Amino acid sequence: MSDTSVKNEESIRNDGRAGPLRIAVVGGGYIGTTVGEGFVEHEDASVVALVDIDESVLAEAGEELQVDSDSRYTDYETMLDAESLDAVLIGTPHTLHYDQILAAFDRDLHVLCDKPLTTDLDQARDLVERDEEREKVLMVGYQRHLYEAFIQAREVWNEEDREPRWITAEVSQDWVDRFEGAWRQNPALSGGGYLYDTGSHLLDGVLWSTRLTPEAVSANMHFLDDDEQVDGRANVTIRFTNGATATFSLSGETPCMREHIRMWDEQGAVALDSKDWEPSEYVEIDEESGEHRPRLLRSEQQTKAEAFLEAIRTDEEPVATALDGLRVTAVTEAAYESARNDGSFVAVDPDDVALD
Repeated sequence: MSDTSVKNEESIRNDGRAGPLRIAVVGGGYIGTTVGEGFVEHEDASVVALVDIDESVLAEAGEELQVDSDSRYTDYETMLDAESLDAVLIGTPHTLHYDQILAAFDRDLHVLCDKPLTTDLDQARDLVERDEEREKVLMVGYQRHLYEAFIQAREVWNEEDREPRWITAEVSQDWVDRFEGAWRQNPALSGGGYLYDTGSHLLDGVLWSTRLTPEAVSANMHFLDDDEQVDGRANVTIRFTNGATATFSLSGETPCMREHIRMWDEQGAVALDSKDWEPSEYVEIDEESGEHRPRLLRSEQQTKAEAFLEAIRTDEEPVATALDGLRVTAVTEAAYESARNDGSFVAVDPDDVALD
């Protein structure tokens, strides 16, 4: 953050007064508490309300986030009507995001929503259109936009003579066993399976750092259910308008988490590797000098809370936008359609994924 703090910028408060932004946390689970703690610890924000349908979760998260007992709710709309707020952090199951974002929009609030933006393509399109008409911030919780490794990769592919042509990406973890019986494997709440959960980050990381425009998607999946809604493993291929291809391999059946991405052009490649949810390591590869490991300034890496507050203060586009969310949803929905239809390529609407 710059020396000019949020609390000195009166215009960002809904009531026009100075002071920390008043934030409500929606969902007292992992995202609500971990990202919410970032706001608790920030001098320019204050978590003033919390909502969760589970009263035991509500009590535990309320203590952790230091929310007064009379500002803890089990109904979202009741909280929005009762509390004076500037912003909401939405950390609820995927299929709830759209309605909860709309309710926040109706009250002219800033929104930080966990990924994915939505699990419905029409809803994602609608949010992009509505967001363009608003003056408040809508940020999606794709944290790889804050990782120095992905920022470095994005800078490489922003060079005039560089464009990735061949991309491989994989991610694995113990998702199937860990979340058996949890909402992440309930399609009414998750919207899908492993691809819509951890896989959403992998797709976004590639799409954001390369800026490529998807053209068509093919996929095959191992589904955990007879209705073919919840995948535990997936292989996805994306064809891009520049002729490049990306292949994604995702498994929720391994004993630990690993993520590996390689992006190649005629000059070389960038390689990004992560384990156990740590920010990615970064290597540049070229024919002449071999491997080069630039120094990553991890001490300067922003949290989601810091990035969200900075976007509000500066009135600039957040690091992960509604359009980023739409691009991922468009590719993900095409992948599920393909997997349910023998893996044939499914075209992606260019209006959903083009950056220009």
